[in-house]
Amino acid sequence: MSTLYMGADKETVAKYVLFSGDPWRVEVVKNYLEQPKKIAFLREFNTYTGTYKGVEVTITSTGIGAPSAAIAMEEMYEAGMEVAVRMGTVMSMQDDMLGHFLIPVAAMRREGTSSSYVDLSYPAVADFELVNVMNETVTQMGKRYLNGLNCTMDGFYSCMHDSRFSKEWERDMSRTFEEVKKLGVTGIDMESSCMLTLGRLMEVKTCILTIATVLENLKETLEGKERREAEELLCKTALEGIYNYHMKNKR
Repeated sequence: MSTLYMGADKETVAKYVLFSGDPWRVEVVKNYLEQPKKIAFLREFNTYTGTYKGVEVTITSTGIGAPSAAIAMEEMYEAGMEVAVRMGTVMSMQDDMLGHFLIPVAAMRREGTSSSYVDLSYPAVADFELVNVMNETVTQMGKRYLNGLNCTMDGFYSCMHDSRFSKEWERDMSRTFEEVKKLGVTGIDMESSCMLTLGRLMEVKTCILTIATVLENLKETLEGKERREAEELLCKTALEGIYNYHMKNKR
């Protein structure tokens, strides 16, 4: 029986699952797969399964935010997922990391979805073996990585970037950035802490592989060719990381 929102099942989903926020990034990743098979594109969930260097991998999307990311985690788990990697973009709190990778070891849970599963005292922590493999893979790709702390929030225009409405209501975004930097946070996004929390609860090995495409309040961004190349690198690195993890655990 297929899952409610994603149309997936145990016959069509691999034990390794890559999660992209952007459903169209899935179309980029699928070009690196051998014999990709389209599972479904329903709502924000675009899903393919294929092989990469002989390793079966499912790639799917979550859309923006923790609620839909939780649905994706739930339905991929129902379909047999054992390893989960979020491959996405992140807002860096460090100016020198633009275009490089943030692979957090843990995340602050400032989204509301994970608290519907478990008390906020429960930590959102990545699988260290997966993190180490992704570190090695990023190095092989010639890029730098940072294993810091992530902060996941629900409100993009209320906490992370100025808008007409936020200015009318005199919201001061700088307070967000000053606070999280004081706490040692290296990146802000909208999905990671929820996915790490659910991964731990499900006993699914989970990690976050993100590339910094913007700095705080979008004061600097990767655009055009730079952005496309960064996203292509993210896709290649995620697949290579899955392959390296598989080979390491095959022995």
